[in-house]
Formats: sequence, C-alpha cells, structure tokens
Amino acid sequence: MTEATTVAPPRAAQVGELAGKFLTFFLGDEEYGLPILHVQEIISVIPATPMPRTPAHIVGVVNLRGKVIPIVNLRERFGLPEVEHGSKTCIIVVYVHDRATGIVVDHVSEVVDIQADAIESIGGLGSDLQTEFLLGVANCEDGLKILLAIENVLPREDGETAGT
Repeated sequence: MTEATTVAPPRAAQVGELAGKFLTFFLGDEEYGLPILHVQEIISVIPATPMPRTPAHIVGVVNLRGKVIPIVNLRERFGLPEVEHGSKTCIIVVYVHDRATGIVVDHVSEVVDIQADAIESIGGLGSDLQTEFLLGVANCEDGLKILLAIENVLPREDGETAGT
C-alpha cells in the first residue's frame, strides 16, 4: 500500500489566500463550498457503472462525452445517511489530480464571492477532529459554509485519498 499524500489544511496565515469564488451546494441541511476553479460543469444524475473492489463512496464510472470519469457519493464519503435522489440532485464535475471526477450532491446553491475576512481557520476546532477534508469555514450573511479541500476528498489515480 502506498502512503497517502494530502494537502494540509491551511494555517491561519494562509486563510486569506482562500478568498475568491466558491460554488456552494447542499448535503442535507449543511452548505458546502468548493473553489470554482475546480468546477468543470454541473450535470444531471446519470446511471453509473459499478466497478468491483472500489470503496463504498465510489458509485462507479460514467461516460461523459467520450471520457470515462469516476463518480463519488459525497454523502457516503462524509459518513452521512443516504437519502433518495431528488429532483435537484446533481453531479458536479470537478477537475483535480489531473482528471475529471463527478461528485453527487443534494443540490447546487450558488456561486459566491467569499472575502478573506469571512473565512475562519479550522485549526482552532480541536486536535481530535479530522479536518483533512476542510479548508475552513466561511461566515456569510446567510449562514456558515463549510469550505472543502476537494483535493483531499477525492481519490487519486492510485485510489488513495486522505482519511483512508
């Protein structure tokens, strides 16, 4: 087994560098955000072909305009209860680790411009918390948005991910 390489959560000095545009989406009642620069497109849920011997959070693969891409169920990845797909359930296709990957979310919210002073470091939340998936928390007018370190959430070519 290879050793997993991860992108560390930001130090307090780096939090200001996170400011910018984020695509926000919901899983249940929680709103998450990921840097818009990683977003390739948003598509409807399409049936995936299951792959043998893959982690439970990997739904399978789909053919997206001639490219085979893996699909990750974020609810499963985050240990959230599974729910039936609704009319707003969709796949956000992101580009990380030099390839496209789809992530299934309950629904997309909006693109927001988050200022540096609205982003709180997750470093002060306690050492017992597993924070490898998080960049920080944005304190916005309409509530908190959990900013994801999407590079750590998604599998690399070798199948390793942060937290596995």
